[in-house]
Formats: sequence, C-alpha cells, structure tokens
Amino acid sequence: QEQLVESGGGLVQAGESLTLACAASGRTFSPYGMGWIRQATGKEREVLAAIRWTDGRTYYPRSNEGRFTISKDNAKNMVYLQMNVVKPEDTAVYYCASLGTDWQPQIWGQGTQVTVSS
Repeated sequence: QEQLVESGGGLVQAGESLTLACAASGRTFSPYGMGWIRQATGKEREVLAAIRWTDGRTYYPRSNEGRFTISKDNAKNMVYLQMNVVKPEDTAVYYCASLGTDWQPQIWGQGTQVTVSS
C-alpha cells in the first residue's frame, strides 16, 4: 500500500527559508499528481501547490504569493515544497497528498509541523 511521509518541518524564524520533503513508498507509485496542503489551528485546510506527476506541470492557487514552490523527483518518488520568506502565519501542519485525476487528495501523509516565530 502506498504511504507518504513528510519531513523537514520544525521551528524557524520569520524571513527564513525551509524545504519540506515528502517520500512516497509502495510497490507501484504513479499518482496523477501530488500536492501540498496545510492546516493551521482553527482554520480550514489550504491547498498550497500541486504538480502533475508525468510532466511536472505545476498549479498554484491565486492566493499564492510566489513564496512557495513545489517540485518532484520521480526517480526517488519525492516531492518537495520550498518555502521562502516564511511568516508567522505560515505556522501550520503541512501535508503532502497524492492526487487523483480530479485533483482531489487520495492518500495523505501524517503531516509535519512548521512553526514560524516572529
């Protein structure tokens, strides 16, 4: 069964950069896409970025300020989220998820906590 494991979270200061990683395991891992979603305490889940597994085409919500970049390494079954100039409001649990053809999450990782201090 496919499994996703995030890493790279932690405590960072505002203005710094952070890269989250998502490792996928499973006998056959070939999702339609991969995405990063976050959820802050008391707030709804927020989609940050998505990437199509085959050709690497990326999708970002209109709310994206250009600070977050998604990338992947098919050979390693890895997906990354580069976070630049982090802000305290970026504090949340960050999840990666595999996406189906409808771009809806199918499999979730356990999440990694990112805390940004001011």
